[in-house]
This record gives sequence, structure tokens and C-alpha cells, in this order.
Amino acid sequence: MNPPTIVLGGGCFWCTEAVFKEVRGITDVESGYSNGTVERPSYEQVCTGTTGHNEVVKLKYDPEQISLRQILEIFFVVHDPTTLNRQGNDSGTQYRSGIYYTTDEQRQAAENMIREMGQDKLFPRPIVTEVKPLEKYWPAEAYHQDFFEKNPYQGYCMAVAAPKVEKFRKTFRELARA
Repeated sequence: MNPPTIVLGGGCFWCTEAVFKEVRGITDVESGYSNGTVERPSYEQVCTGTTGHNEVVKLKYDPEQISLRQILEIFFVVHDPTTLNRQGNDSGTQYRSGIYYTTDEQRQAAENMIREMGQDKLFPRPIVTEVKPLEKYWPAEAYHQDFFEKNPYQGYCMAVAAPKVEKFRKTFRELARA
């Protein structure tokens, strides 16, 4: 049986990938582009903001080790789901907050969590995360895969990705790989 897959857009895929590679129960992480109009877009095309694609990570996970809810909790802690088409200094539709589901169960879990967080006022502004079926997923170029792991001292990685990884490790210590 194939492991379940969910695709998440939480800003720059280097950061999101770096976090989820640390999570116990995540069996595969791939950076890519989804939910746009161009077939096999390049990074340069996606960066223009005209393709409709989002920078995402495709996660395969073992539900016996980590629940979908735990994956979504990590997702909502390590990025800002209240900024439309922006994460930190990165702006454009390619940086939007998004959950791209492959099953109705995932859709329901995402919608329920967003509703609960809104009711509990966990964020100072409304959550703008889009929840849509996964469409037109394309893997990112090879040099984007495992970027943080291969380039930990690159400026962006040190300034943006490393703090997100550290936040995950502190907040979700019990879900970190040993």
C-alpha cells in the first residue's frame, strides 16, 4: 500500500522542506510546484507570479507514526497562515499558504483545524490558508531538493530556514527524528 500524501505551501519550499525532513513519520519530502496553469514550470517562471503555482512540499507519511493532525499542527506553527501571498520578506502568489489534499479526509481535517483555530483566536488576524485539491504537481529542479541540508550556511538558510527548524525542534520535540 502506498503511504498517504499531502502537499503543503508555507512560503519558500526550502524552509518548509527543512522542517518536515526533521519530522518522525514523514517518509519522503519533495519540493515542487502545484495548483498553477503551466505544465512543468521552471523556478524562474514560478518566481514571476504569473503561473499560478505555489512553492510546496509533497509529504508522504506513515500514519502509524504521525497523524495528519500533527502534520497540520507543525505546518501552522512554522509559518504565518494569516499573510496573503507572503511569508516574511518573500511576497507573491507563489508564497501563499495552502493545503492541497489528496483525500476527502485530508480536506475535512484541514477545514476543521482552520475553523477551530479561528474560533479559538490562535492568530491575531484571520487565517488565509487555501484548502484545495492537489492539481498539476511538478517536482522542483534538482538543486532545490534538500537545499537546506546541502547549504546550511547560505544566507537565506541561516536567516530564515534555520530559525523555523529550531522552532519545530523546540515546539514539537516529541515528533523530531531521533
